[in-house]
Amino acid sequence: MFGAITNKVKGINSIRSKEVIKWMVDNAILLVLLFLLLTIIVISPDFVSLNNLRNILSQASTRIIIALGIGGLIITQGTDLSAGRMVGLAAVISASLLQDPEYAYRMYPNLPHLYFWGPILFVAVITGILGLINGFIISILKVTPFIATLGTMIIVYGINSTYFDRPPYGAQPIGGLDEEFMRFAQGYFNLGGFKLPYIVIYAAIVTFFIWLIWNKTKFGKNIFAVGGNPEAAVVSGVNLTMTLMLVYMMAGILYGFAGALEAARVGTATNNTGNMYELDAIAACVVGGVSFTGGVGTVRGVVIGVLIFQVINYGLAFIGVNPYLQYIIKGLIIIMAVAIDTRKYIKKK
Repeated sequence: MFGAITNKVKGINSIRSKEVIKWMVDNAILLVLLFLLLTIIVISPDFVSLNNLRNILSQASTRIIIALGIGGLIITQGTDLSAGRMVGLAAVISASLLQDPEYAYRMYPNLPHLYFWGPILFVAVITGILGLINGFIISILKVTPFIATLGTMIIVYGINSTYFDRPPYGAQPIGGLDEEFMRFAQGYFNLGGFKLPYIVIYAAIVTFFIWLIWNKTKFGKNIFAVGGNPEAAVVSGVNLTMTLMLVYMMAGILYGFAGALEAARVGTATNNTGNMYELDAIAACVVGGVSFTGGVGTVRGVVIGVLIFQVINYGLAFIGVNPYLQYIIKGLIIIMAVAIDTRKYIKKK
């Protein structure tokens, strides 16, 4: 009798051990990131402060907007390597149109003072059209998302660099931005000593808007249907072409808004603004549970993934880790995240 009870206990313990091991493997990337965070805190306890929290939230805000755009694409089994360059194009154009009238090195010396919402909407339309072009290439011309957006990335960078290299000043950073434009992103609410940046509020509004689209609209359901099983979605009456074109256009609009915010937040823009932002966004999406196999992902997961990644990025810089070593760490995190995602997919099959 005691032997049977002992065997039963051993069996239960064995099951629990397997569950623990499975959980640790499935969440290995989060454990690694947690280990990195704890290491940063041990090396520099000053990292845990309200000032750093504000800076992290401020920097993460534009990344959240970008990641929400890319997240929708990954759900459809796509991706977008051109996102960062679209952010840069939006930043440069909006900055060039919103320089202070008294600034000596304006790109357009005779341009009258513009209210900042006009150029922001203008760049969002431009990047939305570029996103629509991506969707057309992928859905109509049947080019794989990786190759299509790789080509667009190069083209957009060329367009941006040509625009940026303007006479008579050449390729100099576009500064002297309009004070109202910068306050739009750099301003804050004072909440009992904690300065909550406006830009965090904008990211929260975009997050809520995307949550509504993903969870409460027919278009959102179509996004997940296309990602889960494109053939079945078409049979069910989903317009595959229209869904892909719209989701890429929506992503482009988000890049444009994020680019304008980034220019205002930093106070300047160059043709390299936004460089590599797409890789951070893709990594954050995968860390947050958006699957490259399609049909799986949540807005909450994307936001959490961005915040985790931004805490690590900021923390590594805070303790003085070599910027080139930071690239290596980011690359390893991306590989690990995708490897774990692939493992889950294979196991399901």
